Amino acid sequence: MMKKIKQLEKLIIPEHIAIILDGNGRWAKKRHMPRTYGHQRGVENIRNITLAASDLGVKALSVYAFSTENWSRPKAEVDFLMKLPGEFEKRFKDDFKNHDIKVMFSGRKTHLSKENLEILERITNNTKERQGLVLNICFDYGSQSEITEAVRLIAQDVLDKQLEVADITKKNIENYLYTKDLPKLDLLIRPSGELRLSNFLLWQAAYAELYFTKTFWPAFSKKDLEQAIIEFNKRERRYGGLKK
Repeated sequence: MMKKIKQLEKLIIPEHIAIILDGNGRWAKKRHMPRTYGHQRGVENIRNITLAASDLGVKALSVYAFSTENWSRPKAEVDFLMKLPGEFEKRFKDDFKNHDIKVMFSGRKTHLSKENLEILERITNNTKERQGLVLNICFDYGSQSEITEAVRLIAQDVLDKQLEVADITKKNIENYLYTKDLPKLDLLIRPSGELRLSNFLLWQAAYAELYFTKTFWPAFSKKDLEQAIIEFNKRERRYGGLKK
């Protein structure tokens, strides 16, 4: 098990952390390598940070791996990214099994290939009984798409008389989101120096603490994660109210 740095020993560990996996291409370009090399290293770093988060006691880690807008990237890059689920399954399944890590996927299922859908389903089924950290991989994910889908499901349930309009509450809406079984989002991290959420977990991030760093995702380390948690503990979380 990885050793915690001293500052973390008495601090609150966020139950649910989300990370936007940004800066892969720029990291590779600085090394005169193709963007696909950066994406490959980025996938490898999902493993590293997942294991680090697990050892720190984080209960859920959501990672933004491929957005609904990423389809507009060059075809060669998209084709490469679509090979990553298979690479992920092949290379990391034993590591995650040894750490009792459960894997789930959030995102649309309408645009993915039959092969990738089978891979995602197989990973989900093979890990569903595990009791450790939940790794939520957001793949072909967009928050606006997620909320739109939730609204459609709610509307259909009203039409089917499974739900009364008066029963549509904040909590009820959350039950229609991909993250319904995860803890509340505490901390959202964006590497690479960009200062925006990019359509990631917009509902869930309503009262999450935001942490931005200039480090590109492939270089984001356990130490960077620990520093984000230290910064999280400096924040005063009032949720719109006042501390007594």
